[in-house]
Amino acid sequence: MSRRIPLIVVLGMLLVLTIACTNKKSVNPLAGVGSKQPDKVLFDKAMDAMRHNRFDVARLTLQTLINTYPDSEYIARAKLAVGDSWYAEGGTAALAQAEQEYNDFEIFFPNMPEAAEAQLKIANIHYQQMEKPDRDYTNAKRAEDEYRKLILQYPDSKLLPEAKQRLMEVQEVLAEREFDIGRFYSLRESYPASIARLQSLVDRYPLYSRADEAEYLLGQNYEGQMARMRLAPTCDVHGMPRGCTSEAVKAAYLDEFTKEASKAYDKILTRYPLMDRTDDAKKRLAALKQPIPRPTKAAVAQNKAEIASRSEATTVQKLMGLMKKGPDVAKAAKVGEPNLVEPPPLGGNEVVHRETMAVAAGMSGNNVAGVEIVNPNQPSGTIPPSEVTPPGGSAFGTPPSATAPPAAPDPNELKPIAQPDPNELKPVDSGTDQALPPPVQVNEIHQGQSSSSSATANTDNTPASDQDLSSSKKKKKKGLKKLVPF
Repeated sequence: MSRRIPLIVVLGMLLVLTIACTNKKSVNPLAGVGSKQPDKVLFDKAMDAMRHNRFDVARLTLQTLINTYPDSEYIARAKLAVGDSWYAEGGTAALAQAEQEYNDFEIFFPNMPEAAEAQLKIANIHYQQMEKPDRDYTNAKRAEDEYRKLILQYPDSKLLPEAKQRLMEVQEVLAEREFDIGRFYSLRESYPASIARLQSLVDRYPLYSRADEAEYLLGQNYEGQMARMRLAPTCDVHGMPRGCTSEAVKAAYLDEFTKEASKAYDKILTRYPLMDRTDDAKKRLAALKQPIPRPTKAAVAQNKAEIASRSEATTVQKLMGLMKKGPDVAKAAKVGEPNLVEPPPLGGNEVVHRETMAVAAGMSGNNVAGVEIVNPNQPSGTIPPSEVTPPGGSAFGTPPSATAPPAAPDPNELKPIAQPDPNELKPVDSGTDQALPPPVQVNEIHQGQSSSSSATANTDNTPASDQDLSSSKKKKKKGLKKLVPF
């Protein structure tokens, strides 16, 4: 009897454990037959419908899930899937609806990782509808804004590399459009309008595949301004009708235009030293009697990496491009950082006003050499507004009233003491103002953008040697070698 008691105790304990385990397994009586929760069933059904391109069925199922189970853990994924169904369906109307769904998802679930994915798809919607540079640029501009929003709003997202590459492709298209417009104005000798377009281009899109062409055309425009200034009528000692220009003002404008043209040519040599316009830029600087800068090794390495990253479309791709709506983005850079800052747009009137103010400041500082101005009715140290207004007004893109108030002609004003020196109209040698080479030229791009000059980690600011500059063979492009006749 004493032996049976421990055996009974052991059997009782085993029975208790068996009952406990049985109760633990029977918490969900349907678990044994492989059943699922109804919200998960609906979500899986919708995903299966999308895989078979039954987008209407998928959206109806997802909407049933959202309305019936508002507290389900699949709500966020269901809302994103609704946008995905419109996105996969395609078409202008469907893509517009997808954009709305993705915007709603970002509003309701801003902290979820999928929010960055929704923002990327919004940008991709406009990227897919982007047209060629010479056509409507609305979608290209929207795509640029949406990619920038993704990069700035979700800096830790794993989707950033894709967004940055797409942004550089979009900016290539927008830059090509600005270049075509600037060239159009230049060929028609509307130099201020062309300068405004090209200056905005080089400030916004330093990674543009033809940035050297844009800088060269910018310098040619300023040289066109110089040629026009030399042909403007000059006031003699007896005075001339209104519209003439004194020797002092002409010299000041020529000096200002020379500095701006030299700045554009310098940029080619210091920022794009391996591109096609370097030899032409050196020739123009020599013709203007300006120093020729030498690029740094960092600039050479950066430009070399940018050129190597670009690709050319094949003949078949070019033929296919004639039939497709979208642009060719093969030439877009694949290294560096896209510009995330939008500088204020520059207008032609603003270009003229800026030049006028620069001339006024230069004359106030007695920077015009070889001319002494005598005017008994004018207080010393001041300059009449009419004296710094470009001659002809409209010939420079703006009427005289847009830059300075008109003044009554005075036949006795601005009489030079001596006959003008024939050499004084030549641009003043500004060798003391332009260091050789200025290291800041390499990083000048950083002022108008986030970090678009950081295409390479090389920060060697020592001047590049001739071997560095000739290490990469360059193919000359067929283009306009001389855009302005002078």
